[in-house]
Amino acid sequence: MKILFKKIVLLMTIAAFASLGAASQPLVSAFAAGLNDPSAPPQGKLTDERLEKIWAHQLQSYEKLGKTEDFIGKIQKLIDRASEHSKDMSAVQSALDAFADAVDDAKPIYESGQAIIDSHAGFNADGKVADPEQAKETVRAMSEKMKEIKEAMGGTGKALRDAIYAFRESNLRPEKTFTP
Repeated sequence: MKILFKKIVLLMTIAAFASLGAASQPLVSAFAAGLNDPSAPPQGKLTDERLEKIWAHQLQSYEKLGKTEDFIGKIQKLIDRASEHSKDMSAVQSALDAFADAVDDAKPIYESGQAIIDSHAGFNADGKVADPEQAKETVRAMSEKMKEIKEAMGGTGKALRDAIYAFRESNLRPEKTFTP
């Protein structure tokens, strides 16, 4: 009787593993689109959907750049608070000062980008493509403005970030120990 029971348990285990293996297999096959498939967008072409995504991303980036004054203020408050606790903030302060100077230098370029946004040639008020050719030119012009701003900033944002990280690494908080 024990042998019969062991065989039944063994067969049930094998059946369970077999059903799990079969269940893990897909029921439908999927195939990639061919090179000449008309449903695939042509290579190198900007579709209306892609232009809309790029434009939305550029608007979002432009909006973030407009908040640099608030960012500088927040970092300065953190520096002041850390200095009150006798922390050496000279490297972070000099990086912040360089960043603030670069922001001042880039401000005219940033403000000239507002004209591109206000005209939003090729896009309607909702950010949808109205004229694809004008939309491409608008996206290119905005991209050039962003590159100009990046060049005017001269890597000061990265230097500020690196200075903050270096400060945090050298001033790690002690780990809390819990007593039961």
